[in-house]
Amino acid sequence: MTDELASRLQPIVAAAVTTAGFDLDSLEVQRAGRRQLVKVVVDSDDGVGLDEVAEVSRTVSAALDENEHVLASAYTLEVTSPGLDRPLTQQRHWRRARYRLVKITPVEGSAYLARVGHAGKQRVRVLAEGRIKDVHYQSVAKAVVEVEFKQPPADDLKVLADDADHTAAATEKEESK
Repeated sequence: MTDELASRLQPIVAAAVTTAGFDLDSLEVQRAGRRQLVKVVVDSDDGVGLDEVAEVSRTVSAALDENEHVLASAYTLEVTSPGLDRPLTQQRHWRRARYRLVKITPVEGSAYLARVGHAGKQRVRVLAEGRIKDVHYQSVAKAVVEVEFKQPPADDLKVLADDADHTAAATEKEESK
């Protein structure tokens, strides 16, 4: 029932979140006694602050109130931004993790640490063990951002920035053909 309800609410909530200028990262509906708990996770390239979460919450609440026939019961709305432990499952997650250290567990092979570079449509470029490497999204079983307590090495950031410039130039040349 809650999965069915979530799928009916998804376009309503997605439109409200988009109107507020954010991306809907996930939507979950749970039964909480007589009420429904509607959990909405939003994100953006610039991150999401507390004031913005409040704004999105008001926008989503108004949209749910306008479509109260879909919920057909009292609800509690919870709007939040993704935590640091959110898995990187979409291109935009990788793009937003640019220059961050991530632990990548491939479908085949051992897990390794890499720093994220350019995130394309099919793959991401990472710096792993001092070398740039293409990682196809479908070859990743799991990837999460690692917490770092100090600044990333400047040399690593320069290598990734130079690679991004080279990748952008190559992409532009390819598209102009």
